[in-house]
This record gives sequence, structure tokens and C-alpha cells, in this order.
Amino acid sequence: MPPRLLSVPTVAALLDVDRRTVYRLISAGDLPVVDLRTGPGRSRVRVPADGLDEFISSRAVIPSAARR
Repeated sequence: MPPRLLSVPTVAALLDVDRRTVYRLISAGDLPVVDLRTGPGRSRVRVPADGLDEFISSRAVIPSAARR
């Protein structure tokens, strides 16, 4: 099965952040993207669902009560 690709607005909604924040995460290399070029100078990026899952997992915080 091919990887599921998510649009930037979808990722923003799932993370409850602004689209600009998603673009910042992409620019910083925190979120992987697939670039679907639609013409000269134009690109459409999609975030693989697995990449978003990895990002969320990498940012998970263990509550202090569970650390003991």
C-alpha cells in the first residue's frame, strides 16, 4: 500500500497549530515532505503520515510521575 500523504492544512489541524508553524517545522527539517511539483517554480508538499507519527512520537513527554 502506498504511503498516505497529508496536506499542510491537514497536518496543521491534526497538530492544532497554524499552517505557518507546519512550514517552519518543514524548513527546520523536523517534518519530512514529499514535493509534488505541479509546474515550473511551483511545488506542492505533502507530509507522509508515517513521518508525522514519528514527529509526534519524538516530541512525546513522559509525565514525571511515570518516570519514577
